[in-house]
Amino acid sequence: MIRFLLLFLSLYFIGFASMISQPIVGVDEDTATIKIDNIDVGMSGFIVKHIDSEHSIILKNAVVSGFDKETKTATLSMSDYDALKQNSLPNGKWDVAVGDEAVLAFGYSRALLIAPNEEIYHRITKALPTLEWVHPDLFATVLSFNGHPTPLKEDFYNMCSVSSVGLLYFYIHENLFTLDCKSMTILQITDAPLKQESLQLPFYSRVEKINANWFGEGSDELEAYDPYYYELLVETNPKNKQLYDLIKNKEQNLTSLLNEFDIKDEK
Repeated sequence: MIRFLLLFLSLYFIGFASMISQPIVGVDEDTATIKIDNIDVGMSGFIVKHIDSEHSIILKNAVVSGFDKETKTATLSMSDYDALKQNSLPNGKWDVAVGDEAVLAFGYSRALLIAPNEEIYHRITKALPTLEWVHPDLFATVLSFNGHPTPLKEDFYNMCSVSSVGLLYFYIHENLFTLDCKSMTILQITDAPLKQESLQLPFYSRVEKINANWFGEGSDELEAYDPYYYELLVETNPKNKQLYDLIKNKEQNLTSLLNEFDIKDEK
């Protein structure tokens, strides 16, 4: 089973490891469209305007919000680009236009894994040796600086932005979840029945203690691994039918999370 898992993960990674670059073919306020044979909804990136042969500028963040298989058209939701803020430099007034470049799956060669213990962490990271793994020690240090022993959605987003991490993995109760690190959209759910003999909260790292704020969201110590990270996945993927079915069929008492989904005729 472990060998099959390693092979499956390796093949899947090869399928979306390359950065995608396509010209914008349509713009409508905060959305843009590109033509592409296939793409995963939730992939993130940005929009680039080429000023001349040697100069270009990033205009917007972009996330794939829809894909029409019939027309081979992907819809991109755009928002302000916030990865490289520099208030001392002048800002251009360019708008996104047809012909600009959409760069997606940026940073998919770098990944962060949230795992319940050291053994599972090493098994999964060794399964994908071509990925550059950002060690969870770095994330734990960021959480300590923020005073969040319980990691929040925005903590993951900020970590991904400043570290150029494209993929976020969660190992939760015999399943490995592959997410786009910025949009936190699930790209893949893989069965991974690895033996778990220990648990480290809030996740495996070599940081002995994460400092906590006096009050506020994220300041409490995380008490339960599986329920919390399932809740985080549901919050960011309320329409994911595969996640819904997985939680529905789990032996753990997670039925309350089913009410958080936006799936009609399933509850």
